[in-house]
Formats: sequence, C-alpha cells, structure tokens
Amino acid sequence: MIMAVARAALLALAVAPAAAFLPAGRSAAHAVGASAARRSLNMVTAQAPPGQEAGNVMTLSRFMLEAARENQDLQEMEALMTSIQMACKTISNLVSRAGIADLTGAQSGGGSMNVQGEEQKKLDVISNDVLKNALRYTGKLGVLASEEEDHPVLIEEAYAGKYVACFDPLDGSSNIDCNVATGTIFGVFEQKEECLIDPEENLTADEAQVRCLLNTLQPGDNLKAAGYCLYSSSTILVFTMGNGVHGFTLDREIGEFVLTHYNMQIPKRGKIYSFNEANEPDWDEGLKKYVANLKDGKGETGQKYSSRYIGSMVGDVHRTLLYGGIFGYPSDKKNANGKLRLLYEAAPMGFIVEQAGGKCSTGKESVMNLHPEGVHQRCPVYLGSVDDVNELETYL
Repeated sequence: MIMAVARAALLALAVAPAAAFLPAGRSAAHAVGASAARRSLNMVTAQAPPGQEAGNVMTLSRFMLEAARENQDLQEMEALMTSIQMACKTISNLVSRAGIADLTGAQSGGGSMNVQGEEQKKLDVISNDVLKNALRYTGKLGVLASEEEDHPVLIEEAYAGKYVACFDPLDGSSNIDCNVATGTIFGVFEQKEECLIDPEENLTADEAQVRCLLNTLQPGDNLKAAGYCLYSSSTILVFTMGNGVHGFTLDREIGEFVLTHYNMQIPKRGKIYSFNEANEPDWDEGLKKYVANLKDGKGETGQKYSSRYIGSMVGDVHRTLLYGGIFGYPSDKKNANGKLRLLYEAAPMGFIVEQAGGKCSTGKESVMNLHPEGVHQRCPVYLGSVDDVNELETYL
C-alpha cells in the first residue's frame, strides 16, 4: 500500500499543470566566479523577484535553464536539480498526506533500524527510495550516499555520471506523527579521479568496490552545490551552487517552485540561540557558560537572547538563516563526536550558511575543512551569524 501511495504521488506530480511563461528579458546580473578554494561552478543569478505579474514568474526550472544557457558547465547540474526538485515535490506530497495515507509511525511496525541504530519511520524509507530513483536515472550521478544506506551506492554503469550526491532524505522524521516541520538535505560533489587499487593488496572485488566508493568522500570545501527542502506550512527549497543562496517556494497551483527569497543573507548578529538544552548537564563548562551568559544578557551584545529549538535541523537552520543567531549541536559526554553527520548534514548546511554570509564551526575549526573518513561520520556543529559563532569560539 505504501509504494502504491508513492507511485500515485509521483503520477499526480507528473500531470500537474505547468505554467505558461511569457518570454522575459535575460538577467543582466551575472554571477561572479566562486573562490578558487571551492572551485565552484559559475552561475547566472536571476534578477530580484519581479512583482509576480502574470507570465513573469521566476521558477526554479527557468532559473536553472537561464544559468545553463549562460554557462554550459551547468547543464549537468540542471539535470540533477530537475530531479531533486521533483523528488522534493513528491516527498512534500507524501508528508502532507501522511496521516491520511497511513504513512506515520515506524517502518515494519517498529524495530527497523538504520546503520546509526536509529529507528526508521515509514517515510524515511519511502523518501530515501524517492530520492535514489530520481537521481540515479539522470545519467549525471556516479555515486550516492544516504543516511539510510550502510555504504555509498555505486550507480549502474549505464547511468553513471561525474557527480556524487549525499543526502538525508527526511531530516526530523520523528516529528512526522505530530505535524512538526521536517526536511530534506542534499550536497553535490564531483567525483575524484579513477580509483586505482594496488594488485599486491589482494582485495576481493567487493572490497575493492567499497574502497573506491569510500574514496569519493570529500570535505565540504569541495561541494559544488547544496540545499535543503523544508516541509512546513509551505514547502521551500533553498540551495546554492557556490555563488549566493536562493529560496524557492512551491506553488501548488502551478506545480512549480517559485523564487521568493533572492540572494539570502544571514544577519551578522542575531538574538536567538538554538540548542537542545536537555543535554546541558553533559556539555563542556565553556559551552554552559556561553549559553548562561546569553540568557542573562552578559554576552558581547549585553542583550538577553531568546531560545528556539524545533528538533528538526532543517527547520532550526532555516529560521537561523532568516533571523540570525546561532544553532548548535555540540559534542557532550554521551556523544563525544557530536550527533550530526558531517557528509550529508553538517557540510551541506555549513556551505549554505557560509554562502549566505554566515559561519559554520566545530567550535575549534571550520566544518568545511573536515575530511570524512566514513559516510556516517559525526561532528559537533555550530552555525549561524558570524559574530555569534565567533563569540562562541572564545568560550571553547
């Protein structure tokens, strides 16, 4: 029944009415090349959203077409983004109908665990399949890595491409049953050079394949694109290709993501901190003091901060991106290396926040410099407004 619902959702999206867009003038605002360190692809950014007059709506599809027309290197990225936005539309539909279609609750009635030992929800499994199937047939992807997969997945040779996609298909899925915000997080790398195995190592074919797959793991500094899709009162897809951050809200009347947040910039300083304070007894003393000072108005600003914590990384980071402040999931006595996964949570979100003018840190160094040694490697994360993260680092 679950897969039937998923197929029905895909069919519904496939036949959704498309908007008839009139020709619009090409954007005069051309993107500047990203830093050499990131070697990010150049892109064209649309002009600020017009008045949404009839026939002049900047959709995500049109945005990517404009970018690819100006820079042919983005044609393969356009194909990936087309598949990602289709997958997000499908997941959004499934999430909104979860209670009606019996998609709430645990997978297989309970007891189904992912590789991290976390209980899988029905929609964890379905969302993972939706994203995998959407991405693998683009012909642009060689490897994908997911929270719900034990190891990176090698794409069939007939469909293999140069990109590597990493994703958390449904972040915050434990909130599904109570209608709290959830989301999808994704990051896109380019594959490294061909993996060469020394014959003297005498590896089996399976061992050699796993070695090559693990060699695709890269630090956040190598990301070519990253984004998240937030499923809440509305569905919004926020992404970057290394040259600015833009947000597109799903207009269900036309079945398209429409540009609503152009060139997003996080405030340099905020007034909100977002931590799971239930873990405070297990924090380092420096972090305890930092949060206590924010509460008492004894920090650098001399103002008392407000606390906001949803328990869904996508929701908490989205609010931080808009309002400023700091989001953190630190290491503690129970989780010495933190709890968030580097490859498909911390690095993509860090890339987005830094492209919006913010900062992402482990408390000691940039998250973007960490080189993952495994798909599910964890790390402490603090991200948000530059001044807030800088202040935090003085306590750690």
